[in-house]
Amino acid sequence: METKVFQFFLCIFLVSLPLPLPSHARPSKSKAENLTSFNFIKNLEGCHKGETIKGLQQLKKYLEAFGYLNYSPNKAHASDNNFDDSLEAAVKTYQLNYHLKTTGALDAQTVSQMTAPRCGVPDIVNGTNWILDAISAVTRAFNTWASQTQFRFSQSQNFACADLKIGFYRGDHGDRAPFKGQNGVLAHAFPPEDGRFHYNADYSFIVNPVAGSFHLETVALHEIGHLLGLGHSRVQDAVMFPSIPAATIKGLSADDIQGIKTLYARN
Repeated sequence: METKVFQFFLCIFLVSLPLPLPSHARPSKSKAENLTSFNFIKNLEGCHKGETIKGLQQLKKYLEAFGYLNYSPNKAHASDNNFDDSLEAAVKTYQLNYHLKTTGALDAQTVSQMTAPRCGVPDIVNGTNWILDAISAVTRAFNTWASQTQFRFSQSQNFACADLKIGFYRGDHGDRAPFKGQNGVLAHAFPPEDGRFHYNADYSFIVNPVAGSFHLETVALHEIGHLLGLGHSRVQDAVMFPSIPAATIKGLSADDIQGIKTLYARN
């Protein structure tokens, strides 16, 4: 039988919600509550390192609130309007997280993203970059399936052209399968050729699971199986088994691999 190679485009996005944090990493109160509006950033478009412009002090507070900037223990430049090295580095990290050109300057695309409505929970907590961790974990899950199948996956930063769309959602999110809080449903995905894979944002998903949280990559492995057309397995050790306890890590089992090979051998 002729070998089949399938090409997909992966676009991971967070629909204005950061990756839900484990309980021990949640801040008691977001510093973003002190920011009454993000519109001041529009006046800073075009700013770059070396400039001194009114409003940069507020930008530093914005980036500190969301975890990108920390002048501790030396606070000398935290309250001035200088676009210094630390601010440039923070802007570059922000741009990297949101799939923007990492110029370190406040270009139009960066300003547009910064002024968009968003969740008040920081993107980076205690030095851990939750957005990049989420993307890396899901990408590893796709690579695991690719290593055992004839499938090949590539990432796209253009949401409009993506065949596989991944995000974190709460409640009714437009797919006729609303999440209902922590009711036992961690995620869902739709079979070919739909391409949607949704995490339930009311649960905690992390890279290194602890009690009460779920392994982001293991859940991704399961849901990607559905994206490829697999149903549930009756083998408890299989990643396609329909349930998984908290803090459990799984890889592909012989049953999962045989299932995908059998499925596509018939097609």
